Amino acid sequence: MSDKKEKDSKVKSSKAKKNVEKTQEVSVSAEKKIFPHSCTDCGVLNCSKRNASYPEFCLTEKLTEKELEKVVKLYTENEENNKIAIASAEVEGGFYGKYTRVEEIMEVAKRIGAKKIGIATCVGLIEESRIFARILKLNGFDVYGVACKVGSVDKTDIGLDPKYTCKTGPVMCNPILQAKLLNKEKVDLNIIMGLCCGHDSLFIKYAKGLTTTLVVKDRVLGNNPVQALYQARAYYKRLLEKPI
Repeated sequence: MSDKKEKDSKVKSSKAKKNVEKTQEVSVSAEKKIFPHSCTDCGVLNCSKRNASYPEFCLTEKLTEKELEKVVKLYTENEENNKIAIASAEVEGGFYGKYTRVEEIMEVAKRIGAKKIGIATCVGLIEESRIFARILKLNGFDVYGVACKVGSVDKTDIGLDPKYTCKTGPVMCNPILQAKLLNKEKVDLNIIMGLCCGHDSLFIKYAKGLTTTLVVKDRVLGNNPVQALYQARAYYKRLLEKPI
């Protein structure tokens, strides 16, 4: 091996060693924190399959009969809860792998008696919301939509540093007003269409009616955020290597 090749090989080896050490540091750092085991640590899923033994930390195993009975009563004794839970299970069982999310939303809405649908949309998805509204109307629903920039309030009015408005503009997203306007319309079911992370939480916090989601915003992955998890050991392996 020539001196140059040997030098290149040593450099590559050194870099690889450093990357491994960094990964190990992160792992050790994470391991030092003591987290209680939960369902995300389980590889058995016996609660669903019922074909194995529960792990020692299993949440199902730790439940008392009284705790479980109390929750089951929330489904059997509350009329609205019962109607929604049964409708959801019927749609899952009857149309598994057949219906898109758009169709499932309409089917659940029909079964729970929801006639007026509220759409809380991002302005960046207004065209998709228009199409969705047309589909809903075609299927007999009344539709009322509110876009995120409603009210046209400046971001700086709530204390945002102006430097964060350079790329996205001066007008703030207003999920609280979206919720209040849809509450005023007395919609039976709210549909979130791509509200920003955090803004969707505020909408849910202030919405009085039932809420579900059709679109979850991801500006990098074409509103398909789970793709980052599918590729977490390939293109997005950095997510598992070190904190952002």
